[in-house]
Amino acid sequence: MLDSIFRFLRWGYFDDFIVAKKCANLQNIIDEKSINGWKMKSTIEELHAFVTIVDSGSIVMAAERLAQTTSGVSRALQRLENKLHVTLLERTTRKLKLTQEGQLFLDRARKILNDLTEAEDALLKSDTDTAGLIRVDSATPFVLHVIVPLMREFMQLYPKIEIELNSNDQIIDLLEHKTDVAIRFGQLNDSSLHARLLCKSRLYIVASPEYLAHHGYPKRPSDILKHAQIGFSKVNHLNTWPIRVDGEQLTVQPKIKASNGETVRQMALDGLGITCLSAFLVQQDLQQNRLVALFEDQIEQYEQSIHAVYYQQEHLPKRVRLFIEFLVQKLSIYPSFSVAAALN
Repeated sequence: MLDSIFRFLRWGYFDDFIVAKKCANLQNIIDEKSINGWKMKSTIEELHAFVTIVDSGSIVMAAERLAQTTSGVSRALQRLENKLHVTLLERTTRKLKLTQEGQLFLDRARKILNDLTEAEDALLKSDTDTAGLIRVDSATPFVLHVIVPLMREFMQLYPKIEIELNSNDQIIDLLEHKTDVAIRFGQLNDSSLHARLLCKSRLYIVASPEYLAHHGYPKRPSDILKHAQIGFSKVNHLNTWPIRVDGEQLTVQPKIKASNGETVRQMALDGLGITCLSAFLVQQDLQQNRLVALFEDQIEQYEQSIHAVYYQQEHLPKRVRLFIEFLVQKLSIYPSFSVAAALN
C-alpha cells in the first residue's frame, strides 16, 4: 500500500505533509522529526495485525484471517507495543481486552488503514497512467524531421497526454534533466538505461546539384578528399563515412563543421560541399532533387540504430510506452527506414 501512496506523492497528487497528517494524526505513531522521510515507528503490517486481532477477538482467529502463523501475528503485535512503549491489549488465557491506550490507538490505526485503502483505490481507478506529461529529449534534427511531424496525430489519439520536446545535440543525464525518454543514435554505452529499438536508418553521402554542377562529380571514393567536405565538430565518429578507400573506411577532415545535423544539412543544401547524413534527415531532399546521393552502389550497408531510452524501473508508465509504440509504428512510413517489428 505504501508504494501506491509514494507514487501519488511523486506525481504531485498530494502534499507530503497533508498525507502524513491524514495517515497519522497520532503523534505516538510517527516520529514528527522524520515525517518527510516517512520513517514510521510502526509498519502497516503491524497495524493491520493489531486491528485484525481486535476485530477477530483472538490472535488465533486473526492469524487465520491474515493467512499467517499464530506466532507471526503475535510477534507483530509485540513489536508494535515495544515500539510505542505501551500495552495495547491485555492478554489472559480466555480473552483479549483493549487498554485505554489501545482504544485510542485503534481508532487512529483504523483511520490510517482506511486512508491508505482509499488512496490505493483512487490510484487504481484513475487514468493518470495514460495522462500527464512526457518529457522527450532528442537531437534537433530528429525532433524537427521525425517527431514534430507526428505530434498532431499523437495528440489526437491521446488528448490527455502532454508532450515537452527538448533538443540536445549532446548526450544528457536523464535524471538531471527530468527526462522520461530520450532518443539515442548508434551504439548504447549506458547500462543503467533500458532501450527500445525504434528503427534503423541508413547513411547517405550527398551534395547539392549546384555544388556538383560547379565542382563536378567525384568519380571514385578517393576523389571526395579533393572536394570540400562538411562534417561534425563534436561527434568525431560521424566524420568516418560508410565507404572505403584503399580498404579503409573514409575519414574526412572537414574544413566546415557543425555540432548539429540540421546545420550540416543546410550547408549541404546551400552548396558548400559534400557530406554524410542519415536517411531521416535527407530522404525528402533526395526525393525532391534538392540533394544528390553519391556512390550509392559502393556505400556499405551500414544502418544507424535509433533507440528510445529510459531509466530502468519496474513499471514503465503507460503513457511513455504508448509514445514509444507510436513512434515504432509511424516510422514505417519512411521507406528508407528499417523499422523494428515490435517493442521488446
